[in-house]
Amino acid sequence: MIDSRTARITRRLLAAACLIGVLAASGCGTEQDTISAAGTRPFTVMLDFFPNADHAALYDAIARGDFRAVGLDVRPAAPADPAEPLKLLAAGRVDMAISYEPELMLARDAGLKLVSIGALVQRPLTSIIALPGRHVASVADLAGKRVGTAGIAYQAAELRTALAHAGVSPTRAREVNVGFNLVPAMLSRQVDATLGGFWNYEAIQLRLAHHHPTVIPIDQAGVPTYDELVLVVREDEARRRGQDLRAFMQALTRGEAAVRADPAAAAAQLVSANPSLEAKLQLESIRQTIPASKPAEAGRPFGWQSPAAWAAFANWMFTNHLLRGDPATIGLPPFTNEFLPGEGI
Repeated sequence: MIDSRTARITRRLLAAACLIGVLAASGCGTEQDTISAAGTRPFTVMLDFFPNADHAALYDAIARGDFRAVGLDVRPAAPADPAEPLKLLAAGRVDMAISYEPELMLARDAGLKLVSIGALVQRPLTSIIALPGRHVASVADLAGKRVGTAGIAYQAAELRTALAHAGVSPTRAREVNVGFNLVPAMLSRQVDATLGGFWNYEAIQLRLAHHHPTVIPIDQAGVPTYDELVLVVREDEARRRGQDLRAFMQALTRGEAAVRADPAAAAAQLVSANPSLEAKLQLESIRQTIPASKPAEAGRPFGWQSPAAWAAFANWMFTNHLLRGDPATIGLPPFTNEFLPGEGI
């Protein structure tokens, strides 16, 4: 059941998202789902990390020429630092950034005028992961254990929420900042478990190496669901470049359909773009990620962002003191579905 506070936030998000849709439409004309173009314009997309299975739809659409067909020369770039994408976007250095819903909420709370136009992965990938020798079969088993995180504030909040949900006092587990060395920290027994690795990547990596990990996605441990990866643009761009953004989502949707139809070909495209990737890991990751790219709500297009889910997660962030501004009183929308195929004015 959605509480009254979350319901209020949901209504505000819906109203604000509709406003952004109206503004976007006023800048680019009415909805047009069939877009073609004779020439192309450069369009730089800053990834959240190195190219991997989470970006399969993007690379498949590039390789198949789907973006060029709608007039965009899409150029992906990997960040030197995972903290860079939204900062570079806000500074006007790139056209779009792939980021995480919690990171977008934090950036907006800090005053950056950014908005998500679509979800690339529509459920949390972040998980609690432990190796068999550490005797962690459930969240309750973390009592008295060391849990490694990347030192990110919302990961600490996710750990506290998971422990409380399991009936364990948050003081019973010791959080250890291991940076992004989550898997090495487990293998070296520096920690008993980690929170921050993905069930579709680090967990698969461990399984392929025959380590048989316990994996508990955080949305199955009491943390509200959210969109793990989102496509973010500047608010002013959403108002004046609506046609380009609609074209981008149209082409990306075609890429996502191609990934579903032939995961092996999509994995080959990724390895071609980044030869350092392990082909077997990428293929298995793509196969397991495909269901998470589908909206939970029946009949919604690829990329759909649920107002109710965004409201619940925003409320969770605020009550865990991760946001200074109360989402119930802020009218600016963190997302819009305006540019998805079949949506808009």
